[in-house]
Amino acid sequence: MPDAPARPAETGGAAPPRPNAVVAVLAFAGIVVSLMQTLVIPIVPELPQLLRADASDTAWAVTATLLAAAVATPVMGRLGDMVGKRRMLLVSMVLLVAGSVTAALSDSLTPMIAGRVLQGLASGVIPLGISIMRDELPAERLGSATALMSASLGVGGALGLPAAALIADNLDWHALFWTSAALGVVATGLVVALVPESKVRTGGRFDVVGGIGMAVGLVCLLLAISKGADWGWASGTTLGLFAAAVVVLLVWAWWELRTPQPLVDLRSTARRQVLVTNLASIAVGFAMFAMSLVIPQMLQLPSATGYGLGQSMLAAGLVMAPSGLVMMATAPVSAAVSRARGPKVTLMIGALIVAGGYALNIVLMDAVWHFVLVSCVIGAGIGFTYGSMPALIMSAVDPSETAAANSLNTLMRSIGTSTASAIAGVILAQMTTEFGPVALPSQDGFRTVLAVGAGAALLAFAVAAFIPRRRVADAPQPSSAGEPELSATKA
Repeated sequence: MPDAPARPAETGGAAPPRPNAVVAVLAFAGIVVSLMQTLVIPIVPELPQLLRADASDTAWAVTATLLAAAVATPVMGRLGDMVGKRRMLLVSMVLLVAGSVTAALSDSLTPMIAGRVLQGLASGVIPLGISIMRDELPAERLGSATALMSASLGVGGALGLPAAALIADNLDWHALFWTSAALGVVATGLVVALVPESKVRTGGRFDVVGGIGMAVGLVCLLLAISKGADWGWASGTTLGLFAAAVVVLLVWAWWELRTPQPLVDLRSTARRQVLVTNLASIAVGFAMFAMSLVIPQMLQLPSATGYGLGQSMLAAGLVMAPSGLVMMATAPVSAAVSRARGPKVTLMIGALIVAGGYALNIVLMDAVWHFVLVSCVIGAGIGFTYGSMPALIMSAVDPSETAAANSLNTLMRSIGTSTASAIAGVILAQMTTEFGPVALPSQDGFRTVLAVGAGAALLAFAVAAFIPRRRVADAPQPSSAGEPELSATKA
């Protein structure tokens, strides 16, 4: 490996980081954290019996993680910029281990939800990892490394489903959480041993009021989106939460624009490149999650329906797993395209690939290999889009704001996935077919969700077209992301 350009973390006689080790450890940590998305899916139908609670209550084992992740991601990003990214990454990993152990020891609803909240609080690992890479890696390694780290969000979700199904089918359900605790301990130890702490940080005071305001606003918004179908979209609770989210977030924005050290620098966020990339990220998050909602259901529906394939949860997970490997494999390709043409082009190409994958799925849904092919095509597109977004964000913000800016971008993707879940749920609940005494989502319902997913990908393509064009020579070749000069400004 050629010698890296001098980084802030290398001053004072400290040994330079080993790029291969840093990339491998951070990507592994990202995959471990993203496994939490699919960890409980195989046991969701059994949770009411396992925890001796109502199904509406046990659903919080999923919802609580979503809400905790939404709150933690921007907060951990800001704290990482202030007091050290590696330090906050370690805090996140410790929270994941603590949450996993709490859930592993639980036999009732309350400790299970507490454990899942703690697991959700670890979600800042991926944007923190991307930011550490910006500070520590040589310029020529940055593009492929951040693309891989960003894609680990999808990789963990894809690989986690078959792994969790295999464990749940063969062992006691508590083993799911003991396994995640063990993986968390390994990742934590590797970070301690191999990942350096960057000296690029802002210091200052944490914006407590801004943190509380963002937390309340996001919880109201995502709670209304995720539970609206259960409570009724026109119910007072759902509408009240949406209204509260609007009011709280507007007041929060007013505060952030006036406080000297805001949680989120809205002026930086309003820069055209950052703003448009975040808007495109919402659409990409929506498009990615539509696949996760349709393919496993169609694979597991009884073959007697005429369109279901009668597969087990484990088989459905194995069908999805190759998409995670494809995401990982496309990371260096995404970086190469960004180097040659700029990350804007990479994002637009990825969006078109995702849309093409959904179009393919609308006509190919009669055999297991059809779904393997489709998930791989969509996975390749997601790899391109996720690989380009960190480069677009990092080239538009100061190095001292990297973790907060990447965290906000990750949050935008999460809002997209939550919205996809809500809209797909409404479509599938309305478009049903009778199967004996049970109403199941119809084939046309699934096709409609796939068409909506394709539309979201095309929307991401259209939004990305408004990202400012840059000459290739000056662009954030995301393998540099303008990095040597930008890092030097804070040395």
